[in-house]
Amino acid sequence: MNYGAFYEKPLRKFERLLETYLAFAPRGFVSFRAALPVWLKDKLYHRRMLKAGIPQATQARLVFTDHHESHAASAFFPSPFERAAILTIDGVGEWSTTTIGIGESHGIRLLKHLRFPHSLGLLYSAFTYYCGFRVNSGEYKLMGLAPYGKPLFADVILQRLMTLRDDGSFRLNLDFFDYCHGLHMTSRRFHDLFGGPPRSPESPLEQRHLDLASSIQRVTEECVLRLGRYVHSQTDCTDLVLAGGVALNCVANGRLSREGPFRRLWIQPAAGDAGGALGAALFTWHQLLERPRVIEKPDAQQGSLLGPQFEDNQIRQDLDAAGAVYEHLDDEAALLLTIAHCLANGKIVGWFDGRMEFGPRALGARSILADPRHSRMQSILNLKIKFRESFRPFAPAVLLEHANDWFGLQPGEESPYMLLTAPVIESRRMTPSEEELQTMESSPDLCERVNVVRSSIPAVTHVDYSARVQTVDARRNQRFYRLLQAFHQLTGCPVLANTSFNVRGEPIVCTPGDAWRCFRATEMDVLVVGSFVMDKQRQSDTLDANQRQAHLARFERD
Repeated sequence: MNYGAFYEKPLRKFERLLETYLAFAPRGFVSFRAALPVWLKDKLYHRRMLKAGIPQATQARLVFTDHHESHAASAFFPSPFERAAILTIDGVGEWSTTTIGIGESHGIRLLKHLRFPHSLGLLYSAFTYYCGFRVNSGEYKLMGLAPYGKPLFADVILQRLMTLRDDGSFRLNLDFFDYCHGLHMTSRRFHDLFGGPPRSPESPLEQRHLDLASSIQRVTEECVLRLGRYVHSQTDCTDLVLAGGVALNCVANGRLSREGPFRRLWIQPAAGDAGGALGAALFTWHQLLERPRVIEKPDAQQGSLLGPQFEDNQIRQDLDAAGAVYEHLDDEAALLLTIAHCLANGKIVGWFDGRMEFGPRALGARSILADPRHSRMQSILNLKIKFRESFRPFAPAVLLEHANDWFGLQPGEESPYMLLTAPVIESRRMTPSEEELQTMESSPDLCERVNVVRSSIPAVTHVDYSARVQTVDARRNQRFYRLLQAFHQLTGCPVLANTSFNVRGEPIVCTPGDAWRCFRATEMDVLVVGSFVMDKQRQSDTLDANQRQAHLARFERD
């Protein structure tokens, strides 16, 4: 018997929708009227849609797993643990918004649930919306903005918007939110409390928005810490696995790792809903069909390099069709040394190699790389390559064996999926001058604050000396590891600035053709696709002006 698995139960989700609108009637009628046709046309008929859209599904037995069961399964089954506590936190599934549980061998049990409308994910999204970013896609921007502010509103949030208990559970004061019954996240009372209407995406960021970002980030971290301590007390497990959209909050994860009661954390790289399909499949295989689970080291995620890859013949065909001028370097050592020299000379490199990453982070397969030692590299990458806000930080990819020489990690502690922040260690930091400190405190221009040098690797050091660390080891990504080795041998620095190979508003590149188009449309200097190397200056058409203008227009609009 073949099985197909879907990561939530549509009928139970529709039940929650109906009950919520009835509870808030008649206030929710406008929102209800907008949502109902979509459900009646498509969302209630997932079984029919799956069978029509996936040929294999016509002969399969379809299984619909609970949303948070899917998250929990995606976190526990690929982890390296025989037994672990489970914590899932997101906006909302069917009814659950947060669950705690335990995983043992080839089974999981969810012990307690926090139910809608009380949701840490939706609380964070409310502040995302209020600060002018898009819900469900802008939360990471709010997290990146938080270190520029102070948590001046944290007590207000805890006193007026929510009641937070010692076990991490909470209740929201729904008078301040509209998401249950309206078309927006926040209510007029929310706006009056925090000094005005939501920020328009086109308007400048004010210090108030920076402080709000800092405040909700601080509250989120406190919630996650309390939840972590509580699930530890309920399970007595030494290890913890996490999933759900809030598990992508690497700052909260970093604090839980450093301050929480667990020996080790493992976080699903595709922690949001994108990982739900993986979790549903694993839940069906191990839990429902009772198939044994083989625990793999360092984990069963295979570096999260689970996407498509392309052989040299196909790459050559695509590049020839695009009219690219390239050099083919069969000698890997020569290729890596060439690219290490390019990086050390300040060039920005598009790096396309092997299988594409599964999840939202570029992990060295579809990455844009740069030398982190350059003082203005963060601004250059944001404004000339990514076409995005200047405050957005970049991640350091560091050789695992050197990670604790640069960052506040324990010897051998891993962060392979870029899901933990850690401080840059004291010996690598630089003290800003008095003039620079005044700039950091008073300048409304975040670009000026970004360019204040805080460490010997300023391009990956945030304003609070934190960094979203990716440790790189030879087992998960051999070629990227060897590139870092080549750069280290050349420069003495085992760190590269790593960001996803895309521009704002577009997905990470998947094919060689995608990589070529992104390379042409930005001010990237060098493109590496497998063993093919392209220098921007050798291309007959060094910049696609129409594409570049389109990206800039989107940047200004978004």
